[in-house]
Amino acid sequence: MEAELGALAVSGATALVGLIVSEGFERAKSGLTRIFRRRASGAGAEEELRSAREELADARASGDASAEAGVEVRLRRRLEEVFREDAGAAEELAQLLAQVAPEASRGFVNLVGGGVNHGLVLQGSSVHGGIHYHAVPAPLPTPDRPVRPSQVPVVMVPFSNRTEELAAWEARLGPGTDGAPRVSLDVLDGLPGVGKTAMAWRCAELAEGRFPDGHLYVDFAALRDQLSPGADVSEALAMCLRALPGGNAGIPDTLAERTNLFRSRTSELRILLVLDDVNQAAQVRALIPNGPGSAVLATSQKKFGELAATGARLISLKPLDTHGGLALLTDRCGARAVEAEREAAQRLVELCAGLPVALQVVAARLVTDTGLSMAELAAELDDEAGRLDALAMDGQESAVSVALEPSYRLLPPDAARLYRLLGWLPFATFDTGVAAVAAGLDPRSAKRLLRVLAQASLVEATSDGRHRMHDLVRLHAREHAAAEESATERTALTERVSTHYLVLTAFADRALRKERLRVADLEELLRGADDPFARAGGPAPLEWLHTERTAVLAVLREAVRHELYPVAWRLAEAFTVFFLHHRYLRAWTEVLELGVEAAAAAAARAQTAGEIEEATAGEARLRALLSRPLLDLRENDRAGEQLERAVALAETTGRLVLRASVQEFLGRYLDIADPARAPEAYRRSLALNESAGESRGAALATFFLGCALDARGDHEEAMALLLRARSELENRAEPDRRMAARVKAAIGVAHGHLGDPTQAVTFLREACRELAEVAEATAYEAQALVQLAEVAEGTAGGQQLARESLERAAEIYEARGSLHLAEEVRSRLDGLGG
Repeated sequence: MEAELGALAVSGATALVGLIVSEGFERAKSGLTRIFRRRASGAGAEEELRSAREELADARASGDASAEAGVEVRLRRRLEEVFREDAGAAEELAQLLAQVAPEASRGFVNLVGGGVNHGLVLQGSSVHGGIHYHAVPAPLPTPDRPVRPSQVPVVMVPFSNRTEELAAWEARLGPGTDGAPRVSLDVLDGLPGVGKTAMAWRCAELAEGRFPDGHLYVDFAALRDQLSPGADVSEALAMCLRALPGGNAGIPDTLAERTNLFRSRTSELRILLVLDDVNQAAQVRALIPNGPGSAVLATSQKKFGELAATGARLISLKPLDTHGGLALLTDRCGARAVEAEREAAQRLVELCAGLPVALQVVAARLVTDTGLSMAELAAELDDEAGRLDALAMDGQESAVSVALEPSYRLLPPDAARLYRLLGWLPFATFDTGVAAVAAGLDPRSAKRLLRVLAQASLVEATSDGRHRMHDLVRLHAREHAAAEESATERTALTERVSTHYLVLTAFADRALRKERLRVADLEELLRGADDPFARAGGPAPLEWLHTERTAVLAVLREAVRHELYPVAWRLAEAFTVFFLHHRYLRAWTEVLELGVEAAAAAAARAQTAGEIEEATAGEARLRALLSRPLLDLRENDRAGEQLERAVALAETTGRLVLRASVQEFLGRYLDIADPARAPEAYRRSLALNESAGESRGAALATFFLGCALDARGDHEEAMALLLRARSELENRAEPDRRMAARVKAAIGVAHGHLGDPTQAVTFLREACRELAEVAEATAYEAQALVQLAEVAEGTAGGQQLARESLERAAEIYEARGSLHLAEEVRSRLDGLGG
């Protein structure tokens, strides 16, 4: 009842938000006031509605989605109170909304009248008086209507058995012994392929109405393939945060901060979180939501006694007995087929040891090959008597291999080869292009063979047009690849796939940043290659990089493992562009560390002077880049060590632009570690850029030099340099708006130091406005706002501007997850005189 009430209140609040900001509000106001008065809050009902209307109007005018979401949460709570006290209020509200805002309220009206038992008289069929409400499609998501997450995949086939476990799980969703809603935690454990994932998906289906704020899903098996050890929990938190109200805004970099933010965002929500294939208790602990009535359902091959000690219920799934196995075959193959060969069907269940994953493959073969009888298939499985004996031991993967072996043997030779080679991919999900490259095929042939593998249930087509090979199936394929392919084929495959990703990543890099310094010479590699980002309707480069980021990192690791050093360091350099937009600091650090290792090894193995020089330059570039995430992670000593080595390496090359870039990175490190030495590094960078004719690099060095001189008191020289940098950045063929705005803020600061607060405020306000209009510039906007507050606070009547600036800066830092900076700004606000 509580879950249904919550769902009704959520839908009603969403409809109310749309009505309150519409022209129909005045017509509905008296009716809404009458409904709200049934359980008044501290304020009067009219005042409550008026306040909600004003707040929503302000939020939409300023684009403040979080403020709008806050109003909606408040309305939801009020409706829960009203509906709990008077169930008839929901019917009355539905009738009112249907009259004045039919488009905005269809979902709520349909829910009230859709047969959900809330004790209401409004129904989905005929209602006395001739009123009818019919089911209609849910409204499409819009920017002001957050999408309710529904991430748990649906069970695509009939679900057999597990009735006892399902009933036990549903019973756990009730209130605690004190009657209050609780957060339930259950862990399904058992052998690989025993059906843990399918049961978790089925649980989500059965409990759809209990979690009005949605279902979240995390596949830890996929994350383990794609991320370094320990990074899966952090990325899982980021995935969940992106799906919740608030989205991408303010997702911090550290695990602790992400955990706290997840708890905060879920404190007002009732959600179901399904965690698939966890292998550490910490993966579950970090993802327990705070919202009363929420639930976590995890699957694992392990028994987590430490979770049981803290209130988790462990549900162990056993292989199916003969009855359960026959039920599964009946669902897939039909009752007539099973009854016609009942003894053979029982034998198949026995040979598969009741393992659902094995029975699924058996059923798939029987359905797709109409000439194959159950008796014939059982005879084939009998030939694997030695392997079937291994099923009784701990070799769980071998059990799946036994089930998959007959299907593998029946594959055509070209499909079998593709199957084997896909097992060597360092990730589970791939598109047709990757499959083609892995096997050295053309895309058309790869697509045809993937269909063969899908029909044999050896790969799965995903909703986005790609394919996924289950981890256990991939292990089976890998075993055959090791036994049947040549000793050098795995390295050759890794080189083909790495080169494929290098080409695509390089094209994405160029599409995002035309003027970025690149050391690797890829012109010959890219010449004649298809650039998907240049095609009309092609993928957005940054979006593609975000989707493929874990695959690129996995490929990079594999390339280094196979000592494919030239392709590895070049891939690391090209991939860096992604992290300039999405600062996943730990992943960025690993990418650059792998690149440094590969570049150094490539230089040591190079055969020509040109190859040595390019790899050495690559190592210098990658070490300089590595200083950036290290500084952000406050690992200053490591950043300094990388830059010291980068400077030495760069000096051995004749590349002036590279040497200039390394000096700029050195200056930015010295700004923190030894400010007195920073101007010297920036002057060297400026001179080298000018000698190389690199105008943008010279402008950036001029900017940083100006800032460094202003910080140490050389304000007049700093002003001259900053004005020059601004002019050069604004007057380029492609003006750099973000950097020009940053320079403008620095000019404002310099005006303040020169005793001209009026000009300082003018320049800083303009810089803040311009930075607010540039994507990926909010951190710089917040910095400029704090600088503006410092100047304004010392001017006559500037207290209000200072306060407004600090408020906005604090909001930005909080949204970005920079909580320590937000706290500093809030502290300054508290001490600001008024």
